[in-house]
Amino acid sequence: MVGRKESLPVCKKNYFCIAFQLFASKTFVMKTVNQWLEEYGASHKNETNKSIHWICVPAIFFSIVGLLFSIKLPVRIDAHTLNVAFIAIFLIFLYYLRLSVALGIGMLLFGVICLVICHFIEMYVPVPLWLISIIIFVLAWIGQFYGHKVEGKKPSFLKDIQFLLIGPMWLMSFIYKKMKINY
Repeated sequence: MVGRKESLPVCKKNYFCIAFQLFASKTFVMKTVNQWLEEYGASHKNETNKSIHWICVPAIFFSIVGLLFSIKLPVRIDAHTLNVAFIAIFLIFLYYLRLSVALGIGMLLFGVICLVICHFIEMYVPVPLWLISIIIFVLAWIGQFYGHKVEGKKPSFLKDIQFLLIGPMWLMSFIYKKMKINY
């Protein structure tokens, strides 16, 4: 298998074990955070497209969290029902953490802010969260595609689906640079 070290203990027929080993041991080939950010940035040079991304990328992230927040699980923690968004934020945090601890923490903070906003929308807004999320999702993607039309380049995720997770981190990297936080 390309990129896999032969020294790993063998996990036969236990797919969770195999997946964990590949994730935890860094034995598969993975780009560095800077490689991902540079490659993403290559199709985001136009100032109009960048400005649109500052609005639409967080909106898309939030809308997906909102949709997942709307899917309740049969588990309660104190007075709160667990939902799919909590699990997704945790798994995405692990992905970001693997690329950069500092950016991973920033993205976790943003994810938690999204969860809190979703909670308040569910509690105090008469329109269902899932409907608000779908509207935001559609409008933000229209904005994204317009931005890429202006840029004259295809969205990065058409090349690699992981760029859907890199986009928010790319924006976070600009915030970190402005605040002089190393990542």
